[in-house]
Amino acid sequence: MTLTSRLIRRATTAVAVTAVAALTLSACSSGSDSSSSEASTDGFGDITVQLSWIKNEEFAGEYFADSEGFYTDAGFGSVTLVPGPSTGAAELISGSADVALSDAVSIGSVVAGEGAPLKIIGTTFQKNPFTILSLADGGNIATPEDLKGKRIGVQDSNTPLFQALLSANGIDPSEVTVVPVQYDPAPLINGEVDGFVAYLTNEAITVASQGLTVTNLPFAENGLPFVAETFTVTQDAIDNNREMLKAFLVAEIKGWSMAVNDPEAGARLAVENYGVDLGLNLENSIAGATEQNTLIVSDETVANGLFTISDALQAATIESLAGAGITLEASDLFDMSLLSEVYEENPDLVNYAA
Repeated sequence: MTLTSRLIRRATTAVAVTAVAALTLSACSSGSDSSSSEASTDGFGDITVQLSWIKNEEFAGEYFADSEGFYTDAGFGSVTLVPGPSTGAAELISGSADVALSDAVSIGSVVAGEGAPLKIIGTTFQKNPFTILSLADGGNIATPEDLKGKRIGVQDSNTPLFQALLSANGIDPSEVTVVPVQYDPAPLINGEVDGFVAYLTNEAITVASQGLTVTNLPFAENGLPFVAETFTVTQDAIDNNREMLKAFLVAEIKGWSMAVNDPEAGARLAVENYGVDLGLNLENSIAGATEQNTLIVSDETVANGLFTISDALQAATIESLAGAGITLEASDLFDMSLLSEVYEENPDLVNYAA
């Protein structure tokens, strides 16, 4: 697989909005319809999970949940992991997916803009992985002030986010030059741009693996601490398939507990099994799996368990969205009650580091 094909990023927010607008918002279907008592006998049947990206190490927790039988233990007949790129909104609303791994900006945009009946019920990444990637011997953008006077490669889908980054740091858009790019960081490597909107867990590692010294300006540490790799479902699923969603979260917590504690094994599952046809680089995958632990693990997760989103982080996410022109209340976007019930009923899952 070429560098270009590996780095074609997830579907754009604009595409998601267009796709959702073309669908009937009332056509919500969440798949299985079971109660907790049925889970012990008939189970929840099959479930489809829409991934946000290709089957690389980003979904190590899902691979563990599948390969270790946690989904089966939770009462599912089979779990289909559908590779992206996708924001998952269209698949959820059409009923072709039961759960989607997405991000607060993509989901928030269709909730605010289209009235999509979607809710985030947990998140893998406490910090989003967006960064302004630069070369140390080039743009060397280490602080927001360093953006001034620079040429920044920005993808269409990430334009609102970049504008929000500027706004959050009091930088006038006229002080930077935006260069339209795709998702291959070649323009950065070739010196066509000084900085490049990228992922800490992907392009930043890929570029560094070529022997180049990179500098990162993480969005999450510079005014935009929104959550990503969110577990997103329809309101209909919450209302009518609550126990199924809770069972899914239990399996996911178990899977991600293993992934967090053994990132190399998670990377190997991606390279040698689930993403075997992608030609993934094992060394880069291990680096990505290790780096994403810094986004997954926080004081909040240590205290309250994986996937939790504190009131403060919800508020910070909503503020981040406002900077991108997306106006919502936390209650419009988040429903953490299912995860709270999961941990109340399974307190042993909180200590994922054990």
